[in-house]
Amino acid sequence: MDNRNREQIIADFQAKRAQKEILVGVGAGTGITAKSSEAGGADMLIIYNSGRYRMAGRGSLAGLLSYGDANQIVMDMGHEVLPVVQHTPVLAGVCGTDPFRVMKIYLQQLQAQGFSGVQNFPTVGLIDGVFRQNLEETGMGYDLEVDMIRQAHELGMLTTPYVFDPEQATKMAEAGADLLVAHMGLTTKGSIGAETALTLDESVKKVQAILDAGRKVNPDIMVICHGGPIAEPQDAQYVIDRVDGIDGFFGASSIERFAAEKGIKQQTEAFKKITK
Repeated sequence: MDNRNREQIIADFQAKRAQKEILVGVGAGTGITAKSSEAGGADMLIIYNSGRYRMAGRGSLAGLLSYGDANQIVMDMGHEVLPVVQHTPVLAGVCGTDPFRVMKIYLQQLQAQGFSGVQNFPTVGLIDGVFRQNLEETGMGYDLEVDMIRQAHELGMLTTPYVFDPEQATKMAEAGADLLVAHMGLTTKGSIGAETALTLDESVKKVQAILDAGRKVNPDIMVICHGGPIAEPQDAQYVIDRVDGIDGFFGASSIERFAAEKGIKQQTEAFKKITK
């Protein structure tokens, strides 16, 4: 388990930034994903309920539906992941709109368990239309996620929230976020990926707008991209080449799900090719 504090982790990230090294975050749904991602050089690991659903063969959006207690699932996953990680910060995906948690107490429980920080997931940022409007009107809106990040920051936790537009980037930066994850929507490709998504060029413009908004509040805030059509290493390279000032990439489906789908299929096919 990584025992560094927020300041030490940020100093490490800033040193990598100064060396022109990109930051790579990995959404880990299992202990083997976390262990293997650390071996591959991941800079941070994030665990949240969608990781469990994703690695069970369900779409990541299952994490936004009423299939389980998201915040309890994260604590359960922590028992699996935290003991196998040696030197990489592990962050908890926190459902900031959870009406059955006293958020400060829950965040302190995550700290005591060994989590270095938090991210806002499940997030209503992925919901739009009348349903999203109704959530906002009935006290279950995105601002609760901003409040959660603010409380985590005050507790000295690393904060890496998902943001979906410049306004949210501004709010999260003002709340003390250390790193913004510019979310482009559900990841495409693979067996359970989305088919409706932005283009890479649209993502470039959107990520840049989010980055610019965050840097207006805090010139030192870090920004990485995630999701939508940014599914493969070449996609991330395309975006990183074209967004001025971006710091890296966060992958969940694009790292653990793709690796599992491709690797297991190919290994099975290789064994099936054995002849008598």
